[in-house]
Amino acid sequence: MVRCRATFVSCLAPSLVFLCFILSEIGAQSTVPWYENLPAVAMDYKVHIDPGKEDCYFQYVNPGATFYVSFQVVRGGDGMAGFAVRHPSGQIVHPYQWKPNSEYQDQTSTGGYYSVCIDNQFSRFAAKLVNIYLTVVRYDLWDKYTKELDELNMNMENFTSAIVTVDRNINDILQYQHHSRAREAWDFNLLQDNNSYVVRWSIIQIIVIAATTAVQVYFVRKLFDIKGGSSRSRI
Repeated sequence: MVRCRATFVSCLAPSLVFLCFILSEIGAQSTVPWYENLPAVAMDYKVHIDPGKEDCYFQYVNPGATFYVSFQVVRGGDGMAGFAVRHPSGQIVHPYQWKPNSEYQDQTSTGGYYSVCIDNQFSRFAAKLVNIYLTVVRYDLWDKYTKELDELNMNMENFTSAIVTVDRNINDILQYQHHSRAREAWDFNLLQDNNSYVVRWSIIQIIVIAATTAVQVYFVRKLFDIKGGSSRSRI
């Protein structure tokens, strides 16, 4: 069995995940990663290949999608490495070639896991730093999205009409709120004026009543005043 191992030196597309599986795990894999349903997936990695080793990586390709892979030896040894691609059916569609770079493309894939192998067995002492670039493009999904956009453009008139209606209703609501605030301010000012009027006249009436009461008490007491000299003369 080919050993599957990768040491990631740098990743130019961190948001996309490159999965490395051994052949026994492919059959047990039941769920498809979220990015496999995207119309296009692109991954760019730099991997370290030890001397005398061969590393293989597996990428799932949807049926009908276009699969592309390329490799480039960045540094190490003589600057060359072996590169091979195996079809999901098991057929080697890109035979091993000891080259500094190579590429493979399948325009219409039947679907499944492609095996991409980097061979450094001819280099016994020098490790290699290899750049791997893979893309999976599903043109059928792009066509689907294009049709959805066309349908969206057809519905733009209804959408614009709805937006105009909403804008008109919002303006009516704003006008109603403005009139309500103005009416509220007018009522509040009237309430304050009435309150001031009632308080002012209440104070005046209290003062008048108090003054009237004081005058009445004064004159009533005057009626009962008796002079001391006049009473003695009568006796």
